[in-house]
Amino acid sequence: MLKIKKVSEIVGKRVYTDSGDFFGEIEEVNLVENKIDSWRIRVSGAMGSFLGGARGVVIPHQFVRAIGDICIVSKANLPIQEESMMMSEGSLDDEEIEL
Repeated sequence: MLKIKKVSEIVGKRVYTDSGDFFGEIEEVNLVENKIDSWRIRVSGAMGSFLGGARGVVIPHQFVRAIGDICIVSKANLPIQEESMMMSEGSLDDEEIEL
């Protein structure tokens, strides 16, 4: 059964990857032409270290797998592996990453 939620109810929800790892909390919803375009997620401290110390990421709506009491995002589409490799090269300076 499909349950409609207000966008304001989703802000602050906890975000997990589809493998069960805690990723962060929804901080903001980005709308384009009255449709959800992307989600700004405040990254948890543990995940932030994999993202070069970034405090947040912007995830396109198509990477969101489910929204209910929590939000589930596809781990395969997150920049964790790519960015951790870039960190060792010292080329990541931004505090927020956009996918």
